[in-house]
Amino acid sequence: MIPVKRAPFLIAAASLLAAVIGLCGAPQPDSFHFVVLGDRTGEAVPGVYERIWREAAAEKPAFVLSVGDTIQGGNDATAALEWEAVERIWSPYREFRLYVTPGNHDIWSSRSEQLFRKYAGRAPHSSFDYGQVHFTILDNSRSEQLSPEELQFLKQDLAQHADQPVKFVVSHRPSWLLDAVLGNPAFPLHQLVKQYGVKYVLAGHIHQMLYAGLEGVSYVSLPSAGGHLRLSGRYEKGWLYAHMSVEVHGTNVEFQIHEIQPPLGQGRVTRLQDWGPAGLLQAAGHRSQNARTE
Repeated sequence: MIPVKRAPFLIAAASLLAAVIGLCGAPQPDSFHFVVLGDRTGEAVPGVYERIWREAAAEKPAFVLSVGDTIQGGNDATAALEWEAVERIWSPYREFRLYVTPGNHDIWSSRSEQLFRKYAGRAPHSSFDYGQVHFTILDNSRSEQLSPEELQFLKQDLAQHADQPVKFVVSHRPSWLLDAVLGNPAFPLHQLVKQYGVKYVLAGHIHQMLYAGLEGVSYVSLPSAGGHLRLSGRYEKGWLYAHMSVEVHGTNVEFQIHEIQPPLGQGRVTRLQDWGPAGLLQAAGHRSQNARTE
């Protein structure tokens, strides 16, 4: 047993060691990074989702956030089997907490909603905090627009977490897309996020990397995490397989878009500001090829 008279020296030594570790750059509570994944399904390309998980997990994120369309869905009789197949993909990555947004391929009926609740582990709309950041997940799986009920949930949730300095709102369908691109602030979602200081609004569904800024709010459409690349399929138009890495330091948030490695991509890394409402900005084209060495 350690004599009582020596305990103060041990306490002092432990305090000194903690201070030294802090000075050496140990992660602070308000500094972390997380990963956001786009759609897995919608004419899914075999193997892409698995590749993206491997590449994203290698970054050791604090958690993973999905914007939905996790299963192909549409059939109550086979939905449980599809969720079980996805669980097998997730199985090696159980160390990472996963937050799943419901997509139109995930919920289309009462039975499919029950299965979503079971396998996602939460209600179709929900919220959570990580450090100084608050996330509100909305459900527009069965409607193009956010319903009055979802907007009311958002209002109540943001009011209850008004003191959180950084806020994200996430839904599957980008119901805001046309208004954000055209610079029209007169839509209910934007009025709410402006009122409560939300800076980042994320969505999937269209499988295309797009970014539009409106009155200080960043509206982001996620690239595909396995769903088919539509239309031209051109990288510079936002058609790519990728995951998004988000670095948070205090109230500063930085995004990187990591294209999948060869053979399904070229491993290009871009920043959010390299993109616009029509795809990759022209000035960013050369930089995206060399982002790994900058």
